[in-house]
Amino acid sequence: MPVPDTPDPAAAGHHERLSVPLRWWVQGTMLVATFWLAFVVSTPGIVAWSATAFLLLVMVGLLAGYGAPRVDVEDGWLRAGRARIGGEFLGDAEPLDAAETRRVAGPGADARAYLLLRPYLKRSVKVVVRDERDPAPYWLLSTRDPEHLVAAIRVISGSGTAR
Repeated sequence: MPVPDTPDPAAAGHHERLSVPLRWWVQGTMLVATFWLAFVVSTPGIVAWSATAFLLLVMVGLLAGYGAPRVDVEDGWLRAGRARIGGEFLGDAEPLDAAETRRVAGPGADARAYLLLRPYLKRSVKVVVRDERDPAPYWLLSTRDPEHLVAAIRVISGSGTAR
């Protein structure tokens, strides 16, 4: 039973960046280092360093861009990437484990659904959309903390707290 003076963590909302994991940065750096080694033994120094610097910038841009989407629940809105929807249009939200996420995103998917998925995040949340004008029947969102995201969505949608 919660202590009465303790605020509900879901009431504070949910804020998450879907950033790429550290291992992707390490692997990307090792790939650029491999190219540097190939360039340095086969081209003049200035070409090797220039090409390596360019590849490093490309890698940073790609990984930072791919990991840039945010999932936020605050002020009555659910924001996922560039999309947003008001809490009054949200239905039931359910946390999905890795196997269920694969099923819902793969063979069980609806082509009209809004998907914000990242392969390095195995769990997700499925949120039903109750707006008949919206062509998406549900949103499927990757997250590191599905239970907290579901609790925050239930607060803004009026579905109550986590069940």
